[in-house]
Amino acid sequence: MIRKKAFVAAFAAATVIAAAGMASAAASGAFNSAQADDAGKHPQRGPKNVIFFLGDGMGTQEITAARYYQGVQNKLNVDRAKYTGFDTTWSVKPGAKAPYLPDYDPDSASTGSSWATGKKTIDERISQGPSSADNVPGTNYQTVLELAQKRGLKVGNVSTAEITDATPAVLASHMSLRGCQGPADMANCPKETKAAGGLGSIAEQEVDHKVDVLLGGGRGRFEQPITGGPYAGKTVVDQAKANGIQYVTDAAGLKSAKAGQPVLGLFNKGNMSLEWSGPTASLGKGNAPAACTENQRPSNEPSLADMTSKAIGLLENKKGFFLQVEGASIDKQDHATNACGQIGETVNFDKAVGVALDYQKTHPDTLVVVTADHAHTSQIVGEDASDTGLPTGYSTNLTTKDGQTLTLTYGTAGFGGNGKAPVTSGPSQQHTGAVVPVWANGPGADAVLGTNDHTHLFTVLQGN
Repeated sequence: MIRKKAFVAAFAAATVIAAAGMASAAASGAFNSAQADDAGKHPQRGPKNVIFFLGDGMGTQEITAARYYQGVQNKLNVDRAKYTGFDTTWSVKPGAKAPYLPDYDPDSASTGSSWATGKKTIDERISQGPSSADNVPGTNYQTVLELAQKRGLKVGNVSTAEITDATPAVLASHMSLRGCQGPADMANCPKETKAAGGLGSIAEQEVDHKVDVLLGGGRGRFEQPITGGPYAGKTVVDQAKANGIQYVTDAAGLKSAKAGQPVLGLFNKGNMSLEWSGPTASLGKGNAPAACTENQRPSNEPSLADMTSKAIGLLENKKGFFLQVEGASIDKQDHATNACGQIGETVNFDKAVGVALDYQKTHPDTLVVVTADHAHTSQIVGEDASDTGLPTGYSTNLTTKDGQTLTLTYGTAGFGGNGKAPVTSGPSQQHTGAVVPVWANGPGADAVLGTNDHTHLFTVLQGN
């Protein structure tokens, strides 16, 4: 009996010690469950490669609409992720000094700066600290892309928007106002022009940053003449070519781009073309149910999945790489109450996510993170609304691949005109302040679990 009691006591003590050791390891972050999943391949170390996906405006309603339209039994690629969490996205209001008051409904510039730098700032600002007013530049914040370059990693930046738009801009530029995208767009940022001794427009800074792969729209910004510095009078494209950057303007050119030399691919003068089109939203109950028209993107423009695949191939190297990929027009079509445009961009963004997750399966030292910068306006509502229970915003009725009606309504901006139906277009819909989902696979992926703030991603994307 004494021996049995001694054994039980010893076993209990060992259990307590083991539990304490596990708790200590968890608290120190020395070993997490994501690393344990592939412990034989990369034990107790961070990722070699990081691929970050940003679905602009892709809140829970937007991703759910894409999932439902495709058929409720048809899983999306994001559903393959092992870890899922949520992030808050609030920005701050202008002020003379901290503490700054919260702004609950942010824009893409402030939220992008949040995950790119780990610091909060005001709306419209690109990786630059807050200040007393929009036109007063703040302190430049170091970005996750800049830190990756300092560590000797190759870096890439891909978007379906103009590559000078807010999300791609936050990685490789610093600007007081997001609209100062090209040399001819600097009227509201006079102190930041190269002629005034500043860093120049967003386009100029992206080229000056020597980003290894820069792909998207926005050719018109790069065709503007530079106003100061050694390339004054020449275009930003001229500057890129003079610095040994491969310049391509269509899908064929991208396909033939070679590794070992930086690549600038600009595939549209403005934002890249939409993938899908469909019925126009209108006030009240909306249109008779109709299917979206797919495959609308012109063949000379590469898909986001193609750009992602090519970027990964160009960036692969022994030291590792950091790549950001944005599906930008989810947000833009949400603003425009264009349900098919919004869903088509989400579906094709998800295809690009699939490219990265397939790559991660054969390269387990790669971390893939997927999120949105902020939530948006679209809501899935009942399709059987009566005349006394009509949606209060703009509505679109779609026939899903399950043969059912999916009704989306948009109601975060006024009706415009005299407020009477039918109308063919309305004011730009507002973002919303809800938390956004975060998905992740690979070493360190479990850091996204729970509810965090977007600033937390700055650490996650560094593999820390």
